[in-house]
Amino acid sequence: MKSKPAILIYISCLFAAALVFSLSSVVLAQEKTTTKSRTAGKPVKKDANFWFNKGALLSTYGNHKAAVQYFQKAISMDPNFSKAYFSQGVSFGQLGLYPKAVAQINMALKQEPQNGMYHYGRGRVYLLWGDKDKAMDDFKKAADLGDEDALKYLEYIGEVAK
Repeated sequence: MKSKPAILIYISCLFAAALVFSLSSVVLAQEKTTTKSRTAGKPVKKDANFWFNKGALLSTYGNHKAAVQYFQKAISMDPNFSKAYFSQGVSFGQLGLYPKAVAQINMALKQEPQNGMYHYGRGRVYLLWGDKDKAMDDFKKAADLGDEDALKYLEYIGEVAK
């Protein structure tokens, strides 16, 4: 089994890469519609998606403190926006605010209990927080739900056969 620092670095890199890719896709899609709106002379609609996309962009560039605020704006506009709860939780985790991170990811999981990425994200927070047992439970649940990052991580640490 790999050392704890190596595992933390590996899981952080995998999760960050997956999150950046998925959130960047959302931001790019939003930018295309924003550009069309500007060229048509229409004002940009500042709805929950607008604030989520701003938070995702800030998170992508490592400004988690500001990202948390934008995700909160999105949540206040749409209390059923599970991606905003999850992303805010991830940003709290990056800031080392683990209880807040878990609480927000739990809110996302209440809305989408079968979302493997949410279980994987919470597992990552638990691992960073030092609770390996809860982390492993979430990684295994995420893998059962088909989350590729969880499967790769479990293979990497020797918990499942390759």
